[in-house]
Amino acid sequence: MKAHSPELQTNGSRPFFLHITPKIVLILTITFLLLTVIPLCLFPLLTTSITWRSLFPSSSNDPIAALRGTKGSCDIFRGEWVPDRHAPYYNETCWAIHEHQNCMKFGRPDTGFMKWRWRPDGCELPIFNPAQFLELMRGKSLAFVGDSVGRNQMQSLICLLLKASYLVDASFIQDDRFRRFYFPDYNFTVATFWSPFLVRSNEADPIGPTLTGLFNLYFDEPDTNWTTKMTEFNYVIISVGHWFFRPAMFYKNHQLVGCQSCRTPNITDLPKYYGYRMAFRTAFQVFNNLTKFKGTVILRTFAPSHFENGMWNEGGNCKRQQPYQRSEARLEGINFEMYRAQMEEYNAAAREGRKKGVKFRLLDATEAMLLRPDGHPSQYGHLPSANVTLYNDCVHWCLPGPIDMWNDFLLQILKNEGSKSAMGRWFPIL
Repeated sequence: MKAHSPELQTNGSRPFFLHITPKIVLILTITFLLLTVIPLCLFPLLTTSITWRSLFPSSSNDPIAALRGTKGSCDIFRGEWVPDRHAPYYNETCWAIHEHQNCMKFGRPDTGFMKWRWRPDGCELPIFNPAQFLELMRGKSLAFVGDSVGRNQMQSLICLLLKASYLVDASFIQDDRFRRFYFPDYNFTVATFWSPFLVRSNEADPIGPTLTGLFNLYFDEPDTNWTTKMTEFNYVIISVGHWFFRPAMFYKNHQLVGCQSCRTPNITDLPKYYGYRMAFRTAFQVFNNLTKFKGTVILRTFAPSHFENGMWNEGGNCKRQQPYQRSEARLEGINFEMYRAQMEEYNAAAREGRKKGVKFRLLDATEAMLLRPDGHPSQYGHLPSANVTLYNDCVHWCLPGPIDMWNDFLLQILKNEGSKSAMGRWFPIL
């Protein structure tokens, strides 16, 4: 190769850097190919993750994504409800459904609320496969800890699983608050533990200032009705919610530290989310301090109610017959504060759990359920003449109904166990 620029020639010979320039160009060209073209051929998932990342806004402008730690992978918890002509996947004759959630039995005139499925942004969430679930849970056990909405999910799960196998009642006592069922073909046990506050509690006044009772809550004392049984289980789904809207007195170290809606002079009235935060903090500490617990803790997040035109005791109701569009609902006010409190406690517990070898996983149902005002029993959870406290029920969920989707989420978590992405989220295994 000859240099044709006269200013680069010196006494008829080429300078030293012209001897090495072609080698540098060749090396740079090869390096470029190695760093760009070849990885795209050998590792197509890199391009896929870039595509997913572009679908979601920056978490700096999205407080929910920031709380969840979403950093770009497909987030199955964010999406929309779309029609599903194949739904529901079991019917109202399933014996596990409690009467006050059997909306069709009590005359609900519309059926459209059962015919929707959740479609995440940027990926698909498979419909629940009962045989696959049972195979994944072969030889394992699952506990639901919390209130009646958590039990609602277990009832849905049983109805779905009965399509693929049978069970036997293995309960130690005949009390719907503490039930245990066993699937012999899979050596799989599922149980529910009633604990609406997660911590020790007692009813100080059955009426209270708002006619919903007054409760004493002891935040440094977890409820032994569930804590003494947790080492038996491989997976524990923990969830509570609407009991924390009731008036309560708050105790720590046997000292009264405040209350919520107690209307008592000289006692600090704390926000509703304060007690919610303290209860989750105590419950998560149980698992992080339970040396014999080798399982996985799953937080199912807060499911908002949908009372309109008044609260439950003010004539409020929920008569809508189809989901909200995302533009029609926003997580705000007390719903967001409750969600934020539990998510902050979850994130703190998960960080501690990583140091201690305790696994925490998230089943975030909040956004999806915010969009389902049509999914509640309303007045169709009892006979019209029944004398019930919650006449228009806009807290619990009809079965079959939108709560079945929680078990789609649960199956996805089980499938993804051990497949955590480098971005700190879970790639869907479809």
